[in-house]
Amino acid sequence: MPTDLKITTAMLYQGALLFALLDAVCVPLLLWRIRREAFARLKWELVLSAALVWFGIWSWAIGNFWDTVYVYVFPAWARIGVPPLAFGIAGLVALGLWAAAMRFRGQPVLIYFLCGAALGSLSHAWALTRGLMTRPPMLQGASPLGALILAFFEYLLYWCVILTLAAFLHWIYTNLHKNPTTSGQV
Repeated sequence: MPTDLKITTAMLYQGALLFALLDAVCVPLLLWRIRREAFARLKWELVLSAALVWFGIWSWAIGNFWDTVYVYVFPAWARIGVPPLAFGIAGLVALGLWAAAMRFRGQPVLIYFLCGAALGSLSHAWALTRGLMTRPPMLQGASPLGALILAFFEYLLYWCVILTLAAFLHWIYTNLHKNPTTSGQV
């Protein structure tokens, strides 16, 4: 990562637009493919998928942006501690999102997506209070509102990926149990 990279407000809005375009494809497709009954069966796959995806996201983010962003926002222990914490917390958050979404009539996937995206903006609002846009030189001068809008669409895509992975894991698990192979048979 170049040390002189400067994130601008325009870049944040361009990123938000890119994520929104990807969401405009993924969200309707998943709403169409994963109905209420299917979503209800994905509870534990969502927990595992969220834990794995968020562990990966935070491992990548900390590994690539520690010196340019996160050192200004997190204490030193976070460099090693955030990815495993993200694993556990994301699993719990996914369980909470699933439970909240299942309480609504109609299409719980939409509630799951909207709540997950809102959590993205809330987590970035918390990061703003920690100096996300004022302390790292890379982000100084960029719009906090741009960061919140970007986070909404970014997290919406992450929760789409998590739901897709959960459905894939469920499909694998279901098909392995439908067609068990017997040891020793050819």
